[in-house]
Amino acid sequence: MFKRSVLSSSIALVAALGSTQVVAQATSDDEMEMLEEVVVTGIRASLNKAIDIKRDSMQVMDAIIAEDIGKLPDNNVVESLQRVPGVQVTDRADGEINAVTIRGLTDVSTTVNGRTVFTASGRAMALADLPSTLVSRIDVIKNRSAGQFEEGIAGQVDVHTFRPFDFDGSKVSLAARGVYNEESEETDPVLSGLFSNVWETGAGDFGALVNVSYAKTNFRTQSVTPGAQVPFVNEDPIAEGYTPLQRIFDTNVWTPGLENGLPSEAGSTLTMGGVEQEYYLGRDAFIMTDYTGERERTAANISLQYAPNDSSIYTFESMYTGFRNDTFNNLFFSYADWWGDLSTLGNIEDTFEVYEGTNIIKSRTVANPLGSFVSGDFNTAATDSFMHALRGEWDLSDNFTLESELVYQDSEFENDFIASRGADPKRYQMMLDFTQNASLSFVDDPNTPDVNEADLTDLTHYRMGPLYDNGARNEGSAVTFTADGEYLNEGGFFHTFNFGVRYDDHDATEYGRDQWEEFCQGTAEECQFSTYLDDGIAYVNSGFMDGEYNVPSTWANVDGQFLFDNREQFINLYDDGTEDAMDVNQQKTEQFNLNEVNTAFYASAQFEAELAGMRFDGEIGGRYVNVQTDTEFVDSINDERSQGSTEVSEFMPSLTARWHFTEGLLLRFNYGETLRMPLFTDLNPTFTYFDDLSNLGYGTGEGGNPDLEPTTSQNMDLSLEWYFGDASSVYLTAFRRDIEGLVVGFRNMIEQDVPGYQADRFVVSQPDNASDGELSGVELGASYFPENLPGVLDGLGVQAALTLLDSEQTIPVTDESGDVVGTEDTDIVGVSDTSYNITLVYERDSFDTRLGYVWRSDFYNNNEAAGFANPLAVYRDAQQSLDFQLNYNVTDDLTVSFDATNLTDETSHSRYGNSEYHTLGNWKIARTFALGARYSF
Repeated sequence: MFKRSVLSSSIALVAALGSTQVVAQATSDDEMEMLEEVVVTGIRASLNKAIDIKRDSMQVMDAIIAEDIGKLPDNNVVESLQRVPGVQVTDRADGEINAVTIRGLTDVSTTVNGRTVFTASGRAMALADLPSTLVSRIDVIKNRSAGQFEEGIAGQVDVHTFRPFDFDGSKVSLAARGVYNEESEETDPVLSGLFSNVWETGAGDFGALVNVSYAKTNFRTQSVTPGAQVPFVNEDPIAEGYTPLQRIFDTNVWTPGLENGLPSEAGSTLTMGGVEQEYYLGRDAFIMTDYTGERERTAANISLQYAPNDSSIYTFESMYTGFRNDTFNNLFFSYADWWGDLSTLGNIEDTFEVYEGTNIIKSRTVANPLGSFVSGDFNTAATDSFMHALRGEWDLSDNFTLESELVYQDSEFENDFIASRGADPKRYQMMLDFTQNASLSFVDDPNTPDVNEADLTDLTHYRMGPLYDNGARNEGSAVTFTADGEYLNEGGFFHTFNFGVRYDDHDATEYGRDQWEEFCQGTAEECQFSTYLDDGIAYVNSGFMDGEYNVPSTWANVDGQFLFDNREQFINLYDDGTEDAMDVNQQKTEQFNLNEVNTAFYASAQFEAELAGMRFDGEIGGRYVNVQTDTEFVDSINDERSQGSTEVSEFMPSLTARWHFTEGLLLRFNYGETLRMPLFTDLNPTFTYFDDLSNLGYGTGEGGNPDLEPTTSQNMDLSLEWYFGDASSVYLTAFRRDIEGLVVGFRNMIEQDVPGYQADRFVVSQPDNASDGELSGVELGASYFPENLPGVLDGLGVQAALTLLDSEQTIPVTDESGDVVGTEDTDIVGVSDTSYNITLVYERDSFDTRLGYVWRSDFYNNNEAAGFANPLAVYRDAQQSLDFQLNYNVTDDLTVSFDATNLTDETSHSRYGNSEYHTLGNWKIARTFALGARYSF
């Protein structure tokens, strides 16, 4: 059953749940030989294969098939996934989409050819790191069976790569694309090549495949963001010691980090000095970031296969993925709050405007603000990941098959960061608008003719401020052994039995370096940026926001690359001679290391019967998992090491039942359970502290919790599916997830003496399994290609999907000491209530084209830093994208392509507390245009 002629047939017959299900679906070798003769190309053919995979799978899943080598329907794996029902994407900035949720949940398990993969000390791999040119197929599995990896509450994304036995004989494919990014104004290459051959010899069949890929991306992400929303006394203060519109810093009067923030109704008061003082909610700053970078991704996959006979196959695969990313964050920060002088503004009431019916300041003019600063932040990051696998598949008898793998992975991530702030004297006057149409402008002081306070392009105005230098190195490795068997029980109600074992030994270690100094220790001349102007320290941007907002389009800053290249020189300027001084030779020291051993056993049985004239089949099974974790953590402040050990055992049953009403109409029910082990970094009990850099009166801190337990989920799906024609189907799925032990952050105030810090009190955040959640929803998906359309209409088709979600999780409410004083219900992070996509397809013999539109409603994205938040939750507005693709077949072997993303030139927005009045971030999303050619023979 494993002979090579079977394996070289349509990729669509490689079942989503492993080769054991392929055997279950194939009723005879003759049928498989007939399928081998089918040659499938183009959009319609790939959709047919994807539909066949979905229909034949025991689980609720969707698939994406590459129409040809290197031809997924989008720029990368993640962009392709956005068209799958139930999948939502975020983080479209930085030149690519890189975050995926399934049904609104972020905990997605990533596998390659069914093998778990990870990056460095993490538990998963970023899907954007997998080039689309290496991919033959992507499965999105939304409910798991007993035989599948148990992690990933959201679901599993399994990426399949090419193997030599996928082709008959030799195959060569070369592809090149040039991608133009409208914001960076750069055109970058995407190159790939596949070389494969199969040799039939007297000793069996041999196959070898090499697939390589290189992609470069220059990107630019621009954003404008009002600062924290904080209280100010009104224009007529009655509290002693306050003047009109003075900011309220006293944390005994109010505390940042409140879940819903301070009341925002007009006339709201705070108790100050025994009186009820009316206040306004205003912004304390205005921030502009011009973030640029160059990213390179290199990948290679080698696959060797040997079939000595018709009953066995051996496969060796080795995959490398490399990531390089150099970024420069050109940041301009201006304080926007008033610190004590209204003398130049005239009538106070004319200097600000509030939203009607609220106490929220909409716009204002500020005189003599505290000042502004620039920060040149440079970061260089690199990842190298290797995976090697040896696999065997055997037909031990007509009824019994066995397959086994031994996999070794090794991954390392390293980054180095340096940043220098440049602080300037107080500016004269500024005018601000905090709405979604955010604006910022400065006014020159007429009394200082020799200085233009409104000119942001003169770096000589800035003196050297704090210098930051840090870095990290994260390492991970794992050895994984799996063995899976299948027994066919012909003629019985239970016709197929599957069983197996998985053993995974995983190590993770993290190292870090972190130092900073507030004041330059050199001479006055050495501590002036103007001293280094001739050397190239100045960086001046242009065209910021392209007129999208009324903000300065240019400013001067410290060039991050210059700072990085001269790191030793500048760090030495900040050496104050003390024991805790900055040290150019400071090394990355160990922060924690751990070992986790995961042992799993599973068994399942597939059944089939006739009920009321209809075919009824399914699968029942269970998976037992034992996870033992040994940890060692390093407290860098107290120079102490601590060890810990935990053990978790879970049994997870699963059930699938399918009723086949007709050949094309079926009802599917799934029940399964999943778990999510804590992130390794979340287990670290030591705290990282951050000094009070904004004069709040306290610092902040964060740390992990070694007592974290897994998050578990009980999952149910009910799906009605109708397959009614060539590449045509429609289905409706209702689902529910009951989640226990969601990890949320607890905050409390502690006292800690940190050398070199001015703060001795810190609001620290620590995770705990303190929340439960519920997610339910409906998915509707359809693909339709009408038959026998006349003339030029022949080849039209449409794909569409709609997902409706309802989510809720309980969040504990704590007091300043960290004691739970109640609970609140919120949305689950990352869940959009509504999302949909629609793609129009037109395919002819010589060309094919797509026009795809994706939309998702607003969603709870994250919590703001507790030291600033008011309110705590940050929401993102609705997001959309319109993309286009055209492929033209010059010959049977040569195809040229044109692609465009974000045709409507979208901007993205976020806000506090899901309120139109609490605006936060506004940033531009780049449009891209690409020309490419692909040659295969």
